[in-house]
Amino acid sequence: MSNVKIVFGKNSASPFSSEVQQRVHDYFSDRNLSEKGNFEMVLKSCLLVVVTFGCYGLLLSNQFEPATMLVLAVVMGIGYAGTGFCIGHDAMHGAYTSSPRINELLGVSYDILGGNRYLWKLTHNAIHHTYTNVIDMDEDIVVVEPFVRLSPGSRRYWHHRFQHIYAWFLYSLSTLNWVYIKDFKYIRSPRLGPYRPPKYPRSEIRQLIFFKFFHLTWSLVIPLLVIDLPVWQIMTGYLTMHLVAGWILGVVFQMAHVVEEAEFVSANHNGRIEDEWLIHQMKTTANFAITNRLLTWYVGGLNHQVEHHLFPKICSVHYPAIRGIVKEVAEKHGVPYNNNPSLSSAIASHFRTLRRHGTSTALDSA
Repeated sequence: MSNVKIVFGKNSASPFSSEVQQRVHDYFSDRNLSEKGNFEMVLKSCLLVVVTFGCYGLLLSNQFEPATMLVLAVVMGIGYAGTGFCIGHDAMHGAYTSSPRINELLGVSYDILGGNRYLWKLTHNAIHHTYTNVIDMDEDIVVVEPFVRLSPGSRRYWHHRFQHIYAWFLYSLSTLNWVYIKDFKYIRSPRLGPYRPPKYPRSEIRQLIFFKFFHLTWSLVIPLLVIDLPVWQIMTGYLTMHLVAGWILGVVFQMAHVVEEAEFVSANHNGRIEDEWLIHQMKTTANFAITNRLLTWYVGGLNHQVEHHLFPKICSVHYPAIRGIVKEVAEKHGVPYNNNPSLSSAIASHFRTLRRHGTSTALDSA
């Protein structure tokens, strides 16, 4: 399937790679712990589902004033994003449980929320996690072009000089784009990252269409039929839910790779990247607010992005425990361990990065 061959550095593992993998493996084996989800993970998942669809049920009950219903839509958006973080993301990485069937079943949560498992696995798992911050290859960076220039290797347009201001508003459209545009764009795209995709299976296209209609039915059509409010107020609640969820998802994912600490890399003319893959991940990924226990709980460990990119098949509930191992081994071998100490410092770093990428002159448009 690959049409552009990208090769990472050394053929043999570096001392850092060998030691960090062995020590993390030993952490679980010495304690007889599973690398997959535990009771805490299941409890959190259940709570987020209850928050999301509990609010949905309360909205359909017609027992509240419009102002209260708007608050419920906001809380539903928070639950929507958390469900994606804590259930769909881990399940699609095969990290939630050791059972592929159960992971696939839990991954249906993505489809119910309006996404598509098949395309997520291709663009996020296979491409983003392999070619993280590789210019013109990482789909998670390319996806917002030409509206936002996340990579210094992307073409710059005149409006990018203002992106550090308007990008924060565009992030709110993340889930609406996910539901209505992005997946349909992907199935028509002749290239995704370094790949020229094969013809998509008809069964996957049928599932995509079915779940898009399913999402539209439960999230919008049923409320329009059931809720006793004017259409414009129902649409306001629907958009509020998506804008809240979209902003949270959009901002959290940018904090990991589009900050000052994270490098952007180009392959040379032979398609080779200098660093081996694990060290490449360390250089292109950053943690944020890792001591904030509430944030860590809510975002499913995605503020521990360094650990996630090294060990994507380990459930996110374990990232705080293995963080010390990864940091210690990185410092021992002189490998960067990128970290913004707080959410505010990560947001500030992303702001400065957007401003820098919006004003640099590389690949300017005419």
